Amino acid sequence: MSANFEAKKQVVEDIKARIQNAKSVVFVKFEGLTVAQDTELRREFRKNNVEYKVLKNTLIRRAFNDMGITDFDEDLNGSTSVAFGVDETQAAKVACDMCKSTNDKISVKSGYVDGAYVDAKGVKALASIPSREVLYAKLAGAMNSIIGGLAIALKAVADKNEQNA
Repeated sequence: MSANFEAKKQVVEDIKARIQNAKSVVFVKFEGLTVAQDTELRREFRKNNVEYKVLKNTLIRRAFNDMGITDFDEDLNGSTSVAFGVDETQAAKVACDMCKSTNDKISVKSGYVDGAYVDAKGVKALASIPSREVLYAKLAGAMNSIIGGLAIALKAVADKNEQNA
């Protein structure tokens, strides 16, 4: 076997490992980006702890096919870059935000989240979900509000009982 074939096999194994370690994978179509826009795109992904790579479609397809997943065969055409996210929403969120800021020079093709294929609409829906930290903060605020209301109600009952006694 040629050295080039062995190198491609290694790249496919690396892609499979990245897919398996990521909580989400988003496929992005990019065309007509300026160097400044591409640099900004990469900076945003890096800042949000998302690994962003431009990979060959055939190698990505091979990696998914080796894993028994053929849903992406149609999406892996043309210019494709891949964002590997450490959580379910961050890669989608950055990709969708950058679509708006580059005047649609990039667009979301599809994604792979929790072992399932997600189409472009699904990726956009994921992008609209707040981050885990924001959801925790909202939950804590709601719980604090409930506890505060309970404390006020208990104090009112205690004051009423004290007046009646």
